[in-house]
Amino acid sequence: MTFKQIISELQRLGDKDKIVLKEKKFGIVANNSLGIYHNDLKELAKLIDKDNQLAIQLFDSGIYEARILCSKLYNISDLTENLMEKWVATFENWEICDTFCMGLFAKSKFAISKAIEWTDRENEFEKRAGFTIIAAYCMADKKANNETFEQFLPIINRHSTDDRIYVKKAVNWALRNIGKRNKDLNRKAIKVANDLIKLDNKTATWIAKDALKELQDEKVNILDYPREIYRAEQKQKRANP
Repeated sequence: MTFKQIISELQRLGDKDKIVLKEKKFGIVANNSLGIYHNDLKELAKLIDKDNQLAIQLFDSGIYEARILCSKLYNISDLTENLMEKWVATFENWEICDTFCMGLFAKSKFAISKAIEWTDRENEFEKRAGFTIIAAYCMADKKANNETFEQFLPIINRHSTDDRIYVKKAVNWALRNIGKRNKDLNRKAIKVANDLIKLDNKTATWIAKDALKELQDEKVNILDYPREIYRAEQKQKRANP
């Protein structure tokens, strides 16, 4: 599909009532939005070949849904820091922030460095982007060692008192996902959560208690990444009961 064909299709799919519904139900407020659900954009993206130039052209159109499509059409291996900085500065709600971070940024070679950098940003959605990358990276890199994720725990502690809703939810999300990566990180995440409660801060306490509710649940799904290490450990235990 060409740029003009995609824009035409977006305009066809647009529904003003969905703009109102997305704001009312999901808190998604976006400039220059046509009113299209994310699932419909995902289906449209499947019909379009990956194309960096096209993706950038869509983003630069300024149409909100075209920007969402950009994140699905740009080749991860070609991503640059300059583009990441250009795009993150425009994030205006959690939907576009999380779409770019989960589908593109967290899978790039800049994931860790940008996560560390952006968690210190003042802008709400740039800061959320940093923590969203952490949450997504827990699942994106199945081979990374525990030290990679342990470095994020002090960052979570440091920003646990930021009471802005889209920041605190992302901090909580990052902590929970670190704690679900494997049993050793689960213990460390639980310790951090208990430390947050001691801060006697309303936001930190909410982050901690919500995380503990999941991380200490007997049904919690702990993934055992990186698998080769934990499988070897389990094999050794079976050999030496």
